[in-house]
Amino acid sequence: MATMNISLPQALKDWVEAQADAGLYANASDYVRDLIRRDVEKREKTEALRVMVQEAEQSGFRSMSIEEIQAELCARRER
Repeated sequence: MATMNISLPQALKDWVEAQADAGLYANASDYVRDLIRRDVEKREKTEALRVMVQEAEQSGFRSMSIEEIQAELCARRER
């Protein structure tokens, strides 16, 4: 595993350490890795939604509920 050093303001450093101390994470690195994984997932979902919107705009009007759009997005991600 590669190593990366980062600088944080004291308040953020205290927050990260508190998450590990509370037993939610093994250590500060574990917490930061979890944040990065969540960010990657969020960006992937956002990009998939952006692509769906673009495809919808290009294909013409379709009447779909939010639930139907979410289901289609989930199905596409599973493929």
